[in-house]
Amino acid sequence: MEPNTPAACLTSPPHLRWVFVLRWMLAISLWSLITGCASLPDNVERPVSSAFNAPDQTPLGQLVQQRRTQEGARSDSGFRLLDSVGAAFSSRLALIQSAQRSLDLQYYAIHADASTEILLQGLRDAARRGVRVRLLLDDFNTAGEDAQVLRLAFEPNVEIRLFNPLPGSRASLMGRVITSLKDMPRIQKRMHNKLFIADNAMGITGGRNLGDAYFGTDDKSNFVDLDVLAMGRIVRDMSASFDRYWNDKLAYPMELLVSAQDLEELRKPPPAPAADPSRLANKPAPNIAPATLTSSILPDITPTAVVSAEPTPMDLRRIPLAWAPALLMEDKPGKIGPGDDEVDAGDTLVDGLLQLMDQARQEVLIISPYFVPGAAMMEQFGRMRARGVRIRVLTNSLASNDAPAAHAGYARYRKDLVAMGIELYEMRADQEGTVGGMGSTAGFGSGRAGGSKSGSSASRASLHSKAVIIDKRLAVIGSMNLDLRSQLKNSEVALLIRSTAVSQEAARQVDATIAQGAYRLELEKSQLVWRAPPGAAFKDARSEPEASTKLKLLVMLIAPFAPDEML
Repeated sequence: MEPNTPAACLTSPPHLRWVFVLRWMLAISLWSLITGCASLPDNVERPVSSAFNAPDQTPLGQLVQQRRTQEGARSDSGFRLLDSVGAAFSSRLALIQSAQRSLDLQYYAIHADASTEILLQGLRDAARRGVRVRLLLDDFNTAGEDAQVLRLAFEPNVEIRLFNPLPGSRASLMGRVITSLKDMPRIQKRMHNKLFIADNAMGITGGRNLGDAYFGTDDKSNFVDLDVLAMGRIVRDMSASFDRYWNDKLAYPMELLVSAQDLEELRKPPPAPAADPSRLANKPAPNIAPATLTSSILPDITPTAVVSAEPTPMDLRRIPLAWAPALLMEDKPGKIGPGDDEVDAGDTLVDGLLQLMDQARQEVLIISPYFVPGAAMMEQFGRMRARGVRIRVLTNSLASNDAPAAHAGYARYRKDLVAMGIELYEMRADQEGTVGGMGSTAGFGSGRAGGSKSGSSASRASLHSKAVIIDKRLAVIGSMNLDLRSQLKNSEVALLIRSTAVSQEAARQVDATIAQGAYRLELEKSQLVWRAPPGAAFKDARSEPEASTKLKLLVMLIAPFAPDEML
């Protein structure tokens, strides 16, 4: 699940949207009044296109070959963990600035905010120098303020397609959900893939969407995330996956889904908000150069939110690489196509991941922000434990979880997980101080480690990394959660990397996060106890730490009405 999936949007950021819960209840009561007049276009023309087929003729492709030769690599694919917001942002910026032929981006969500403004401006500049830009977005989040991202389609050499679209106005997400309630099963199926590919030579995948909260500069909640930069042969597989989705019948050219009036509205810059000096003083400022704002893609991003330093792209010539065999694990587009909700066993990315985990000999380390195992996965964990396999799980606490509905599902399994000997850890929401582990939530321009904190205002940390490390020799990093939504409803993509170096580095990052930024759950007289790490405000707790009474009550109310497969 993500912050704005249909189930999570009830309580999604900004923080806990209590009003949204009431609106959702009202929407259900109005279902019978919906006429269903909005519909998708028929006889859609989708010109087929594919990835650039000669990556070795580009500077990026030549750099890959040069590094492979110089480093004596036996494998044809190289990898670099992007375990901080600085690395995540600078690597994407480097790919944009280095691309000569093509940039292919596939995302569940791109939010219209300051950090995205830099990347969108970079994509615009690349298109203007002749780079073909293809942007494939899941349609669910392209409403309200985030619809402004679609402005990029007005640039020459830029194409935008929207996957599994919803009919109706883009004025607000709520309005689109209401007008689509008649087709709730389809709404629940979302394209959750994340790919960022340059010249079919280098690419990035992982759990991170694009937006301030994913780059450590949001003033309310920031995600702890993990990506991997890949180069070489494996990127061809990533591009092939992108092409399958881009050319699928569920991918609609953007211009067919937005009316002429809507297009004109999107062209009009919204009024600039009045600057609030006190708010700006406490908000981490992205490293955007003021000069980049002279022809803004997102006109509601104002110069008051920036500082003068230019963001620095990653030096792709010098970053350490691990060369290793790898496979792309992916769901096919048809997983979220029309039809019933049943998915054949063994056909999904999560099914394949579970089969890999079942072959573990010593240890499995699971990082999943939304962890709702379900009965079959619990049985598998039992078999693995019976063989002596150590299982460790890092997931969100209630306080750090941006989707309380998902937490309600996870909470059903906690006692049984701990009782079978699984080491269960929950992320702290308060990450004040230094957390030396994966995905530091510090803003990419702030130079801080740990949770974003400036002045008297602190933002909440929320785990968003998605990875599984098996016997410290296999690393699976991608967009999937270990829950039934990722298994049965959303499409996902991940890299399976057979590398002791990558696996051990990822495990070290997770261990550092656990040591300083997570609670360990234990059982005392059949009751759960949260053991606090060093630096926490308390030593032990017997109830959800850091969570408000209101939030605890909300989860109690949600739990009876939240089936596992919807979370």
